[in-house]
Amino acid sequence: MTKFNMHIKQNYASFFFKESNKCVIVDSFDNQEFDVRVGTIGESKLIGTVNAYSDEELNEKLERVTADYI
Repeated sequence: MTKFNMHIKQNYASFFFKESNKCVIVDSFDNQEFDVRVGTIGESKLIGTVNAYSDEELNEKLERVTADYI
């Protein structure tokens, strides 16, 4: 499973995976609800939204929501 290292205080993060040549883009306006996109920097699609209140919870949910896409 892919490991993420994002902090809930971040409003934006992107992660590139060489093995699959895909990028995961995560953004938030309120640091509680995070939209998750997969694709390339130029073109991506929304695959889900996660709610998290701690760094650990956020990273665990990012792993789960992206597992089938990267």
